[in-house]
Amino acid sequence: MFNIGDKVVYPMHGAGIIEAIEEKEILGKKRKYYIMKMPLGEMKVMIPLDNVEDIGLREIISLTEVDQVMAILNDDISKMPQNWNRRYRANMDKIKSGDIYEVAMVVRNLTLRDREKGLSTGEKKMLANAKQILISEVVLAGNMEEKTAEELVDTSIQ
Repeated sequence: MFNIGDKVVYPMHGAGIIEAIEEKEILGKKRKYYIMKMPLGEMKVMIPLDNVEDIGLREIISLTEVDQVMAILNDDISKMPQNWNRRYRANMDKIKSGDIYEVAMVVRNLTLRDREKGLSTGEKKMLANAKQILISEVVLAGNMEEKTAEELVDTSIQ
């Protein structure tokens, strides 16, 4: 159970801060929701408390783990399927996992592939989404501005 003020990660959406816990009636069903404010894009998300486990909501990483993420970004590209469809599905599974290290690998691999060969429109969109998820967590974990976090991510990729 999370509390108001906790910094959490919502897989596929990014990191945010729980602003409130409210009971709402939606489609005739009363449920409790976390109201989470996302720092990037000033978006608010409602997350049903009874779905937290299934969704994979978790606490953000520590400052030490931010260094480990940057080390992953600095690594060489890992082996990916040559078939773009398989590569896309494998990368999507990594992003959906909510694991920041997996998301960092997707950002690194797609960025390096884009530099070498270019990416399809779908993979460019995936890269932008994965990078946004990564940056949102780095912003909250490192207590820094979005621009600073983005520069840190960009400079960490060889």
